[in-house]
Amino acid sequence: MKNLLVIHTGGTIAMSEDTETGAVKPGEKNPIVDKTKELLSVANLIIEEPFQLPSPHITAKEMLQLKDIIESYLKEDKINGVVITHGTDTLEETAYFLDLTIRSSIPIVLTGAMRSSNEIGSDGLYNLLSALKVANSDEAVGNGVLVVLNDEIHTAVNVTKTHTSNVSTFQSPQYGPIGTVTKRGVFFHHSPRKKEIYHIDKISKRVVLIKAHAGMDSSLLYAINDLHFDGVVIEALGQGNLPPASIPGIKLLLENKIPVVFVSRCFNGLAEDVYSYEGGGKQFKDLGVIFSKGLNGQKARIKLMIALESTSHITKLDRMFQ
Repeated sequence: MKNLLVIHTGGTIAMSEDTETGAVKPGEKNPIVDKTKELLSVANLIIEEPFQLPSPHITAKEMLQLKDIIESYLKEDKINGVVITHGTDTLEETAYFLDLTIRSSIPIVLTGAMRSSNEIGSDGLYNLLSALKVANSDEAVGNGVLVVLNDEIHTAVNVTKTHTSNVSTFQSPQYGPIGTVTKRGVFFHHSPRKKEIYHIDKISKRVVLIKAHAGMDSSLLYAINDLHFDGVVIEALGQGNLPPASIPGIKLLLENKIPVVFVSRCFNGLAEDVYSYEGGGKQFKDLGVIFSKGLNGQKARIKLMIALESTSHITKLDRMFQ
C-alpha cells in the first residue's frame, strides 16, 4: 500500500453543529481524526494536525507552514501523496499557493466539507475518502495540486467556490473538472498543460485586493499608496476597464513602483487590453498595468505575493502573469 500524508487544518469538515442552537463551531478535538483511522483504509496514513483553524483565519503564514511540512516528508522520501483537509472559504487560495511553490509530481489533494461532521447529510468523510482515492491514484501523478469535493476533481488554478452553502460549490468556470471519482475508481479525462513553480522560503509582501465598481475614483488607490503596500490586484470591469476617475490613483501607484495587476470581476473570460477609451484597458496597459490571464482576484493576489519575493521588475512580473 502507498503512504499518504493526511494534514488536518480545521474548517467545517472538522467542526460540529450545536444541536440546541444550530451554530457550527470547532470543538476541543477534531472529530474527523478518529473516524479517519476507523473508516479509511485506502492507504497507509500518516496524520498531521499542525493547527485547527476556520479557513478565514488562514494566512500566507499557515500556507507556508503546510508547504514546509510537505517538503520535509518529500526530502525523506516517505510519502506517495498528500491529502489536506481545509475550510472551504479560502481552500482555493491555499491550493494555488501550494501549486505554485511545491516542486513535486506526487498528488497533493485538498478537500473540505460544506456540512459539519454531525449534520444530516454531512459530506466531510465522503469527500475525505474521495480525496484519498485520488491521492492514491497513479493517474493523479503530475497533475499539480488538485481539489476534490462532491465526486469531482479540479485543478488548483481553475477551481473556485461558487455558492455559500451548496455541496457542489466548487466549480472551474470555463474549464470544468478534469476528472471524477466514482464507487469504481478515479477517472481523469484531461490533464493541465502547464506547470509553474516559484522557490520561496518566506512570504513577506503585502498585496491588497480591491473590486472595481461604477463611479470608482482614486480614493482607495491613494490610501493604498500611503499605506505602502507592495502590490495591488484589482478586479476590473469587463475585459479590464476602470472609471476615468481612477486613472490618477493608478498612475501614482505605478510611479511609486507598486505593481498593479488587473483581473476581471467577471468569473468567465480574460482581462485584456481591448478598449482604448479613457479608462479602457489599452490605456492602463500602456501605463504599465499587468493583465493576468484567467486568474480570479484572490489567486492573482497569491501569485503576486509569491512573485514579489523574487522580483519587483514590472517586465518580469508581467511575464509571470502571462
